[in-house]
Amino acid sequence: MKKEIKNKLSKFFKSIYSRLFLLDDTPQKISLGFGLGVFLGVMPGMGPLAALVLASFFRLNRSAALLGSLMFNTWINFVTLVLAIKIGSAIMGLNWRLVYNECLLIFKNFHFANLFKLPILKIVTPVLIGYFVIAVGAAIIAYAVILTILKIVKNERSRPDKT
Repeated sequence: MKKEIKNKLSKFFKSIYSRLFLLDDTPQKISLGFGLGVFLGVMPGMGPLAALVLASFFRLNRSAALLGSLMFNTWINFVTLVLAIKIGSAIMGLNWRLVYNECLLIFKNFHFANLFKLPILKIVTPVLIGYFVIAVGAAIIAYAVILTILKIVKNERSRPDKT
């Protein structure tokens, strides 16, 4: 069982490596594309389609943007919900526990028509601000990490073998 999981994880990371680090583009365009994808993957309601469109618009690497978006899309939103509420509430000077409880009520009694009512906007705004801050931070970190790795890989490939 452990060996099967290890093999699947190994295949997953090799797939990411081949899709990201073997791209024929500049390290900056690949890293910026990945960072854009991570940003859009973290932001609720955004995702792979937005990553492809914006990467094309900004002439960044679309494959890296798509990969970054898919790696951080949806599942990260549930992991960071409370953190987004805390950050957004702090920025807006609100009690995060009240915002969190109101969010739970919104999720429990969800209707699209209610999203445009003023009291709900007062709750959604700090959450979106929090997600924006998290998304920017995650995108900057992703950009820096991928750029560093790409430069290391490029230097390793260009170095003559010492045999």
